[in-house]
Amino acid sequence: MGKTSKDKRDIFYRQAKEQGWRARSAFKLIQIDEVFDILNGVTRAVDLCAAPGSWSQVLSKKLWEPSENKDEVKIIAVDLQPMSPLNGVIQLQGDITKLETAEAIISHFGDKKAHLVCSDGAPDVTGLHDIDEYIQSQLILAALNIATHVLMKSGTFVAKIFRGKDISLLFSQLSIFFEKVSIAKPTSSRNSSIEAFVVCQNYQPPDNYVPQKINPMIDDLEVIREITDSEVNRNIIPFVVCGDLRSYDSDMSYPIDENYEHKEIVQKPTAPPYKEVLERLSQISLKHEGFSINKQ
Repeated sequence: MGKTSKDKRDIFYRQAKEQGWRARSAFKLIQIDEVFDILNGVTRAVDLCAAPGSWSQVLSKKLWEPSENKDEVKIIAVDLQPMSPLNGVIQLQGDITKLETAEAIISHFGDKKAHLVCSDGAPDVTGLHDIDEYIQSQLILAALNIATHVLMKSGTFVAKIFRGKDISLLFSQLSIFFEKVSIAKPTSSRNSSIEAFVVCQNYQPPDNYVPQKINPMIDDLEVIREITDSEVNRNIIPFVVCGDLRSYDSDMSYPIDENYEHKEIVQKPTAPPYKEVLERLSQISLKHEGFSINKQ
């Protein structure tokens, strides 16, 4: 009941229901377009992390419905979850961090490129802002990787971000590929939320940059770098496991050997933060022992 009452007080929630939008987030893309004019002249667009489909719905109403030649308009929506059909929208169900999903999107465009790639996706938040911000930045980089394959030069990339202390690093990474990078906060985005949107305009990748379709856990990165023959391609830092994988698992608990001999740690903390608590517990214990002796 509390949530329903809160939703009814939300003006954008009510307007979304009244105007037939699938979610209030539709207003975020509409308001971004009002300021940055990102939908002007767009006929090919990709909506990543699309479910339940409010952004795809905006693209359909703004691009496909008014078009006189609807065959020229191509809108592709991608999400892990299934989505109800939308007019003029091609739906793909898949994970944008997986290589096969990127290849499926690329196959739909063929020789042509997209004018716009957008993403309103976000992970399930933990409440730990540093972790949430990091996971969200990785999601953005996965979307950017797809954009480098399908986005035409001078194209636009829009994605949700979580504002935090390390946002400048993400800003620098995006500035390598886009002439103009802006951070937008639509009025339909709650002030209490750390979300914002990065609006990247005029896609201009570095000279000789070759988009890479790789899986760092499987592919031989040295071979791929040689194949691309491009010095400006970013270096992918491989994930290297050290130690014998057949040995102990650090996440497992093992039974204690009957011959195990307990030993003190080599160096105890010199000033542990719990030192004061231990001293107080020791004093309380002594007081209880004294009370017990006097009572006898």
